[in-house]
Amino acid sequence: MIKTNLFITLLFCGATLFAQDDSEFKFSDHLDQKRIDLFYNGTLLTSYDYADSIKKPILFPLNTVSGITVTRGFPIAPRPGERVDHPHHTGMWLNYEYVNNIDFWNNSTAIPYKDRNHYGTIIHDGVVKTEADKTHATLEVTARWVNHQDQIILREETRYAFYVKDDNFIIDRTTTLIAYSGDVSFKDVKDGLLGIRVARELELPSTEAITFLDNKGNPTTVPAINNDNVTGEYLSSEGITGNNVWSTRGRWVRLDGIKDDQPVCITIIDHPKNIGYPSYWHARGYGLFAVNPLGQEVFSKGKTKLNFVLKKNESVTFRYRVVIHESDELLPKEIEELASEFANKD
Repeated sequence: MIKTNLFITLLFCGATLFAQDDSEFKFSDHLDQKRIDLFYNGTLLTSYDYADSIKKPILFPLNTVSGITVTRGFPIAPRPGERVDHPHHTGMWLNYEYVNNIDFWNNSTAIPYKDRNHYGTIIHDGVVKTEADKTHATLEVTARWVNHQDQIILREETRYAFYVKDDNFIIDRTTTLIAYSGDVSFKDVKDGLLGIRVARELELPSTEAITFLDNKGNPTTVPAINNDNVTGEYLSSEGITGNNVWSTRGRWVRLDGIKDDQPVCITIIDHPKNIGYPSYWHARGYGLFAVNPLGQEVFSKGKTKLNFVLKKNESVTFRYRVVIHESDELLPKEIEELASEFANKD
């Protein structure tokens, strides 16, 4: 695990941090754009993007091994026919809606200035380590979770481990959060924790407009739009499908569909060491695919409560595996094998 005394920004150490040209995995740093690209055999797999306007570090886009993009482009790189709701749903991210009454989940540049004191930002601090060779790539980074007055609530240490196995692009994210200035409360709410906003083609077909409320009662309407080429379908480890996956527990959930005329799927796998395992799933048909172990009162309709609290200087670690697959269907048996392998990793 990364030591907390490594929160020093190391981005300016230059090219020695990055892989050499003879490796199959390769990082490419773009300091001026606050972005680090990851390539495999010359194809972009993803980018670690920490631009100020996003309000949190993210992986964007997420691509298959052959370069098919499975994430929504809006608001960073909009594409025709996409939904334009929830501008804070960008790529793949990790944050939460209620951290000491500060909302990190819903923050974006769309928030009116007069309301921004209610929202928090996750600020990239630095790159601690990168490695890339023929079999894997690793990116270790640090960040701070701050309120509107730039007061630090949490320190973050994250390790991304990237692999390619057959037709699978595998991302293992391990994130440790440390309570910095005092106790930190994570109230049970629905919006968290690890989220992906998927491409329009991977949404579930729907003919209804739906309105959602955040924890402050602010409404967001997701309109019904043309379902042409919309092919998504959820499947959980418990055999639950479609929109019924929302608010259920499971060890993993798969979202599959057709993108660029190819079968593709995204699978998120929980880890036995995570709080609340097996987790609840905040998986919506309109394209939000998220796993949230901390919102237990909401998802259980009051039957269980967590209201997790970190004491000052205490830490908690969250581990998730994301598998981006193309070509034939990724079968439950294969997912179970990937989940078992992941469970044996620290």
